[in-house]
Amino acid sequence: MIRLYKPLGLVLGAVAVVLSLFPFYWMLRTAVAPAGGSVLTGMSLIPAELDLSNFARAWDRANLGSAMLNGITVTLGILLLQLLTCIPAAYALARFRFRGAGVLLGLVLACLLVPSQATLIPTFVGLNLLGLGDTRLGLVLPFVTSAIGIFMLRQQMLSIPDAIMEAARTDGLGPLRTLVSVVVPMSAPSIAAFSMLSIFTHWNDYLWPLLVARSPEIMTPPLTLAIFQNADTGFDYPALSAAAAIVTAPVIILFLLAQRHFVRGMAGPEVAG
Repeated sequence: MIRLYKPLGLVLGAVAVVLSLFPFYWMLRTAVAPAGGSVLTGMSLIPAELDLSNFARAWDRANLGSAMLNGITVTLGILLLQLLTCIPAAYALARFRFRGAGVLLGLVLACLLVPSQATLIPTFVGLNLLGLGDTRLGLVLPFVTSAIGIFMLRQQMLSIPDAIMEAARTDGLGPLRTLVSVVVPMSAPSIAAFSMLSIFTHWNDYLWPLLVARSPEIMTPPLTLAIFQNADTGFDYPALSAAAAIVTAPVIILFLLAQRHFVRGMAGPEVAG
């Protein structure tokens, strides 16, 4: 029976991969279809001719240059702030014993149970009271730290042997120097995995920018793409698909480049040697 399970698993895995990738293939297929054509009738799986002008038309009409720059600024700003807050918090919870540590860890775990959508309205109201509505800071501020980031990094830092931490103290390293010189390098897989999760989440985020960003100058790529779909394209599906491909390309390229680190980090804490 085991011999039958292996080929069956391969077949099911191949089917799952094809079904997962087909929407992306169809997006690219539509993006290179002749302008003015219809995706509803007469379009084959293999294109007979390619029309790459759809990409230039989508870039100009959707103002994707400004949107991509805003997306990079907001996404990397959030990631930088999250790393600056999550790494020290995870370090303290993993390597120090102090009163209230259990309560703090419980609060972190409780935050994981609260859907982010549940806090959108109160956060939006508070942000407007501070005068940060329709600003880039308003897009970044609610995400300066991450409960899942603290939890992931804490689990990785717990796996660092006590002997290594004791050797760092023996060498005269203080807590901050130990964090920078020992803990962060040994936690690199989890830091890389969390960084990619953060980038994927906030690059593709649509709901929060929809609430906060009202000026075209600060709109992020998903919001710009939605407005482009509603306002300008009509039935120009090739241009819309080309815009979607442009918006999706950075995260796909990033994933392909960092796939090995992402898989190592998501596989769980490594036992440091």
